[in-house]
Amino acid sequence: MEKPLSFTNTNREERILKSVKKTYDLIVIGGGITGGGIALDAASRGLKVLLLEKGDFASGTSSKSTKLIHGGLRYLKQFDFWLVKEVGSERAIVHKLAPHLVLPEKMLLPLIEGGSYGKWLTSIGLKVYDILAQVSGDDKRQMLEKKQALKLEPLLPKKILNGAGYYAEYRTDDARLTLENIKTSLQYGAEAFNYMKVTGFQYKDNQVSGVTVVDMATDTEHTIRSKYVISAAGPWVDELRTLNNSKKGKRLHLTKGVHLVFPKEKLPVKQSVYFDVPDGRMIFAIPRGKVTYVGTTDTNFNLDKDRVGTDLADAIYLISAVNNMFPEIQLEMYDIISSWAGLRPLIHEEGKSASELSRKDEIFTSDTGLISIAGGKLTGYRKMAERTVNRIAQKLEEDHGVELPPCNTANIPLCGSGFKKYKQVKKYITEVYQRIQPDGFTEYDAWYLVTTYGKQTEMILGHYDSLKNTDPQLRMMRAEVQFSIAHEMSMNPMDFFIRRTGRLYFDIESIRNHLDMVLEEFKSSFGYDKTQLQSFKEQMLHELDVHSNFSLDRL
Repeated sequence: MEKPLSFTNTNREERILKSVKKTYDLIVIGGGITGGGIALDAASRGLKVLLLEKGDFASGTSSKSTKLIHGGLRYLKQFDFWLVKEVGSERAIVHKLAPHLVLPEKMLLPLIEGGSYGKWLTSIGLKVYDILAQVSGDDKRQMLEKKQALKLEPLLPKKILNGAGYYAEYRTDDARLTLENIKTSLQYGAEAFNYMKVTGFQYKDNQVSGVTVVDMATDTEHTIRSKYVISAAGPWVDELRTLNNSKKGKRLHLTKGVHLVFPKEKLPVKQSVYFDVPDGRMIFAIPRGKVTYVGTTDTNFNLDKDRVGTDLADAIYLISAVNNMFPEIQLEMYDIISSWAGLRPLIHEEGKSASELSRKDEIFTSDTGLISIAGGKLTGYRKMAERTVNRIAQKLEEDHGVELPPCNTANIPLCGSGFKKYKQVKKYITEVYQRIQPDGFTEYDAWYLVTTYGKQTEMILGHYDSLKNTDPQLRMMRAEVQFSIAHEMSMNPMDFFIRRTGRLYFDIESIRNHLDMVLEEFKSSFGYDKTQLQSFKEQMLHELDVHSNFSLDRL
């Protein structure tokens, strides 16, 4: 396995001072999946790239999606064939680039009396879906009779079930996918900082020539020069357009999507289900390791973008939807163990409701040369990046006579990969399990390591082996934190527990069990004092409460 490049904040000030002295070809604002994809595309074409993120990487929309690389079946109902074709085709490409991180996931679409989808239209729709997405082999859609559907998922409502569609999708960890894109861009010379907020633009001859930034860790202001600047700031795109005095014409329309997490035993679906809600919407129930999560909602959002949460109405809506489709379950509010809520930065269209808005991306170019991209879907991030970098390629040729090579990211495996096929991923999980089982670890632990880190698991196991005389679970967590600090730019426990590992959503008890030890590791690496450590602890405990406490006294 190729050793990951050092990617750490322990030498942050030194790296920032070097960046300030350079002139980049391209600065990318926004460390979500779109910005990460753009950084990789641009750097792999030979540009000198710097990516800047005001919070942690993937801390906005890109850690709060439904975590599916999917083709958007529902967009067929809107006759958005182009979008279905593009994202449908992209699923297989992204799976090829990171088969440990983008996992095959069969989806069951129940056909119920009075539901959104009838048997005949579903059969035709899924057939069209397969054709547009170029699906082949065992992944082609199947139409199931009632008995077959119940065999796959016994919890479905027997009285109103008529059958089901059965088709292929992929599941991922959106924050990890973002991070691995950014880390892969480093292999092509890109640089990236989290906690670096762009507060203004520099201009030369009335064209954007750089940015003013504030290092959020030290509250220090810097100016960094660049030939071109792209804003991929998601929900914050319009704020940057306002800073650039270019917010004209089309604008963003933010909608909120919420997901709830339940213990597997409380919602024991055997496989992923995409099902009807009485109001005509569709939501997912997706089993993942120790838990099952459900989502998503789609409501307009006009509040503080840095404080997006799950409220009582969101939770009631989703629980009611689950109880309606799985009548034997009867979930309650106290069954929720975690949740997340995120924003979709869609393009506003007059007269359309939140769920009717197009998921297509759009690129805006200001008179001063700032390029902004908004809209789009997680699945289409690579093509969005390609279209955006093509704009830069066009400008380079017009301004400097420089011709960039075409996009090649479809052939660049992401950091942590090293697998030709998914079968090799499953084999590696077995190998890792055999190595860690003697210390009391489970198959889930091996699955978690490999589907989080891929071949980088070797480095974590190396750290683990070097640590002695402590509880194995504690040692493994310590090994993960050390890797996260040295190779993934973690600066605090929130970075580690939320974006690097997803533990806040999928293994929340591990945070309560190991928070103090993780704080020790950050103190050791960064020299944080008692006040800073106490602040981090309070922030993490607050995140635990916000995401998991749905008791009526809090609400």
